Amino acid sequence: MIFIDLTSFRCPIPLVKAKLALKSISVGDSLHILLSDPGSRRDVPAFFKNQGHQVMVLQDDAHQLGLLITKVDLSQR
Repeated sequence: MIFIDLTSFRCPIPLVKAKLALKSISVGDSLHILLSDPGSRRDVPAFFKNQGHQVMVLQDDAHQLGLLITKVDLSQR
């Protein structure tokens, strides 16, 4: 699992960094990310869900959103 704290970045940088990180891991592996920017908190989970990856919310409070994104083999869909 890769952990990335993206709380210091504003949209669209967190999405770009998360997409690059997900490309670097194998199918079945996970990416744990932290977000604080309101746009990123909305857009990042929506993007990965729409792509077909598994997205689990680990933390959602006023300060940050923690996500666990598990890479899915999209060629099998």
